[in-house]
Amino acid sequence: MMKTLWPHARPYSKWIAAGVLCSAAEAVFELLIPLVMSEIVDIGIKNSDQDFILRKGGLMIAMAMISLAFGLGSAVLSSVAGQGFGANLRRAEYDRIQDFAFSNIEKFSTASLVTRLTNDVNAMQMTLMMGMRLLVRAPVMLVSALVLSIRISLRLSSVFLAALPLLLVAVLLILTRVGPLFRSLQEKTDALNLVVQENLMGIRVVKSFVREEHETEKFAARNHDLRDTSLRAFGMVVINMPIMMLIVYGTIIAVMWFGGQMVYAGTLEPGKLMTYFTYITQIMMSLMMVSMMFMMLSRSVACARRIVEVLEEVPAITDDSAETVPDGRGGGVPAAVEDGSIRFDHVSFKYNPESPEWVLQDVSLQIPAGATVGILGGTGSAKTTLVSLIPRLYEADYGTVSVGGRPVGAYTMKHLRDAVSMVLQKNTLFSGTIRENLLWGNPDASEEELWAACRAACADEFLERMPDGLDTDLGQGGVNVSGGQKQRLCIARAILKRPKVLILDDSTSAVDTATDAKIRAAFAGALKDSTKLIIAQRVASVQDADMILVMDGGRIAAQGTHEELMERCEIYRDVYRSQQEGVSIGG
Repeated sequence: MMKTLWPHARPYSKWIAAGVLCSAAEAVFELLIPLVMSEIVDIGIKNSDQDFILRKGGLMIAMAMISLAFGLGSAVLSSVAGQGFGANLRRAEYDRIQDFAFSNIEKFSTASLVTRLTNDVNAMQMTLMMGMRLLVRAPVMLVSALVLSIRISLRLSSVFLAALPLLLVAVLLILTRVGPLFRSLQEKTDALNLVVQENLMGIRVVKSFVREEHETEKFAARNHDLRDTSLRAFGMVVINMPIMMLIVYGTIIAVMWFGGQMVYAGTLEPGKLMTYFTYITQIMMSLMMVSMMFMMLSRSVACARRIVEVLEEVPAITDDSAETVPDGRGGGVPAAVEDGSIRFDHVSFKYNPESPEWVLQDVSLQIPAGATVGILGGTGSAKTTLVSLIPRLYEADYGTVSVGGRPVGAYTMKHLRDAVSMVLQKNTLFSGTIRENLLWGNPDASEEELWAACRAACADEFLERMPDGLDTDLGQGGVNVSGGQKQRLCIARAILKRPKVLILDDSTSAVDTATDAKIRAAFAGALKDSTKLIIAQRVASVQDADMILVMDGGRIAAQGTHEELMERCEIYRDVYRSQQEGVSIGG
């Protein structure tokens, strides 16, 4: 675990080392002050030597100021190191998540990944900040004060030495219970975040089905579960304090009793007894600080394991098999997609390796570059799964998917996905302006190119009515535009990419048939050399395609032109006739 985490703290190793030295120096100077105070009592006050008292008093003030300076230095250094470590850790986690395939993300769940990026990292950076101070200060103070107190009186030291085993036993008993509870606490936080995320993302569905009360009850159940787990976890931490205080004050009372007798008998000077009390208190407080740090470490270990799980997760899809081609200068460069030809060679796939059912089974297909292919099929027929294998959003279990004459694994994901533009079934726009969202397709696009893409996607119709045009703010997730407008903006963004392969996954479902026809007609001019795969529910959306695939049960039931399928594919005929009858009834 440390091997994985340390590289993210290494840039701040000098800050950590300096902070540790400051914490140690602060503790040392703080421990020397009681010795000076003892001399003031036993020598200065006893002999009524005012000059001696003033000199030693000035020395105490100087030592206190030096200790304060080291303390401030330790606080600053620990804050810089802790915050820097946390930032590096978040960046590393986020970068790793960007490399994940969908299957990796599904393994953790989105809500859990958010918790690991926020709560877990915050706990880790707080542990480093506190650890740099307490885990150094407490042991230094404990050992030093123990040595100095034994030098003052070995007999009195036997009193608190007898209390040490009690403290250790109490801390160990609590630690064995609190570790699993903190792991459970983070899992309960994941569960609560999942409910909140689902509710906020699906708030329109919740309100349309009047399910606010149901969602409130679901949230309350998870919230109470988190509360109960928190009470058990932090209850174990809280009980640590009264146990420690009972042992500490019991020890102080015993020392006062025996020490008072020694002063009365003349075997111990009053100043040394005062100093001894200070050291005993510091020893006990150091033990309490150590025990509290162990509590914090228990939670940090649980958080660290969850962070390491993300950092050590191996992406299911990598560039390991990517090929290079000669660059003409004796070197090699990653292979680029030459054209939009697509080939499926006996491809089979399932999402869960342990599932007995195949989602796609023995699919073979050849699509020439520049062709327009329509894909029809019922719900669950694996239409989306089929096209998701082209940009390697998922990896085929058997067989080979090729684009541009090479297997998709022969390209780096950057080169492959740069050549494939996909408008997903669920349209996504990001917070910001329309212009900023469109530039995802081509960051260097000119104003003319932006408007040309919008015209091709029939988005200019509503953009020209907006006062700010392309600079209109969309709000989070594109809440300021309708479903049909959102679809057209996503299509415009895909067109700007000038891809070798364009995939439209039911992406015109929210637009009327006339607009759908305009968009398809625009493709012939704007993307005439691109291979276009159009998943649709309406036969009218694909009947002019060069090839139409009919999917059924994860297989290609039939393929051909509209006329060919009307002659020999019963599934296609039934779909076409049912939609025609629907149009007639609607008319």
